[in-house]
Amino acid sequence: MSKSTIVFTVTALALILSGCGQQAKEKKLASFIDSHVKQLEPLQDKYAQLYWDAATTGKDEKYKELSSVDLQIRRLYQNPEEYKFLKSLKKSGQIKDPRLARQLDKLYYAYLQNQIDPNLTEKLVAQDSKIQNIYNNYRGKIEGKEVTTSDIYTIMTTEKDSRKRELAWRASKEVGNVICGDLIELVKLRNQAALQVGFDSYHTLSVTASEQKVEDIDKIFAELDKLTTEPFRKLKAELDDILAKNYGISTSELMPWHYHDPFFQRAPLVYELNLDDYYNKIDVKELIQKYYAGVGLPIEDILAVSDLYDRPGKYPHAFSHSMDRRGHVRVLCNLQNTERWVETFQHELGHALYSKYHDLNEPYLLREPAHSFTTEAAATFFGRNSLNSNWMKAMLNLSDEERDNIERSARKYRQFQATLFSRWALVMYNFEKQLYANPDQDLNNLWWQLVEKYQFVKRPPGPADCGWASKLHFVTAPCYYHNYLLGELLASQWHNYIVHNVLKLQSDEKVSYVGDQRIGKYFRKYVFEPGALYPWNDMIKRSTGEYLTPKYFVNQLIK
Repeated sequence: MSKSTIVFTVTALALILSGCGQQAKEKKLASFIDSHVKQLEPLQDKYAQLYWDAATTGKDEKYKELSSVDLQIRRLYQNPEEYKFLKSLKKSGQIKDPRLARQLDKLYYAYLQNQIDPNLTEKLVAQDSKIQNIYNNYRGKIEGKEVTTSDIYTIMTTEKDSRKRELAWRASKEVGNVICGDLIELVKLRNQAALQVGFDSYHTLSVTASEQKVEDIDKIFAELDKLTTEPFRKLKAELDDILAKNYGISTSELMPWHYHDPFFQRAPLVYELNLDDYYNKIDVKELIQKYYAGVGLPIEDILAVSDLYDRPGKYPHAFSHSMDRRGHVRVLCNLQNTERWVETFQHELGHALYSKYHDLNEPYLLREPAHSFTTEAAATFFGRNSLNSNWMKAMLNLSDEERDNIERSARKYRQFQATLFSRWALVMYNFEKQLYANPDQDLNNLWWQLVEKYQFVKRPPGPADCGWASKLHFVTAPCYYHNYLLGELLASQWHNYIVHNVLKLQSDEKVSYVGDQRIGKYFRKYVFEPGALYPWNDMIKRSTGEYLTPKYFVNQLIK
């Protein structure tokens, strides 16, 4: 036997043995996943129902039950021997089946986050539930009278009197002062958990476990800061002139309550034309239902089980909610016939449709979005319709002249909203990063330093309070806000691809996205149905031909 034959035989034998090892590992992993899902699925279904019940009723007992089930789910991921098994499989690199490999990734990161002391887990769940319960049931007061979030937004978008605006703005912040101490304690508990699994802070752990890198996010945000600073400075100066005239004050007297959103995260409707004048004449629910049906994404089944209008005890904002991983989804809103709610309603339905159309033939663990920011991107893509003059013309039966009048204003709104949201996301991302780096620092002062730096808004006179804590994302979606901005980038990337490669157009000048079934087919095939089958950047390349890039967002909306 020649030397080359001996080498070949040894190599072949090694490959055979390796293949046997690989097959054994994949078989063992498949068995583990099957057992895990049998335990997880009923708990997830129960949790989903309880979360819905708690948000729609505000009842204490629902929040207590929710905490109990949350703990049961977390305990599934706390077994150290199972974690070691998953970690060893991931390190081995021998799981070649793509579906098994993706499920392994999902399980590994879920277990990683839960390798903490069970007593600490109980404290985390209890503290989170406690804060949410207080928040959902709290109503700010204006001169002793309770007001809803919808009341506050109405005042802040219509009221001319500065004193009344200030009272509404301060009412929106009251809950932050109520929950602030509990929230800081929750931050410290989360940091303790992160330290137990080898991370310097919960912020680093959260970003890593979501298959992202802090340095990559820092780089994207630094680039967007450079690209948006001067455009925002110019746009805000124009806005400040308009607002000052509307309120009969000088621009130097403008305060946070003079902007139309408590956190100045949405562009005020002040440019020549108030879009609410068009939307307050119609039924938002019927309008949006008609639109989605026209693009091949019907929502009747979603609306039939949703909760759409304001009432006491109900969660005051909006969200989409998957009841299981079998396409049963709901939306909670507090609808009004305004541009804000046309945008918000379509946004939440974008989330819902993503969950509705996951391919049920895919494994249970992969029936979720490729990443949390990819579902934000879908929601953003559809939510942008509210400021699309071509969409308004088609949906509201407007004349060409009306469309042109709207476009002059809408173009400014779109540019301002995109630029403004970039700046607002910079506040949230940098504040939260520093919050977890040192929760004992002067957070109230830090908040206003960042608001002044990125949003160019003056801090109000007097000592800074915990108004920042009224942003519930700090509780329910910690270290998540950067994903909203990444979603904006991806929404523009999808828009560019669809315009040029699906609709085969030279530009988006007349694009309305109304009545074209190709829109629904594209999203179902390339985005919704695959779920988490591919890592998020691979899904983006499959759906657009390239990895995530900010260039389309800047070209479409900033420039």
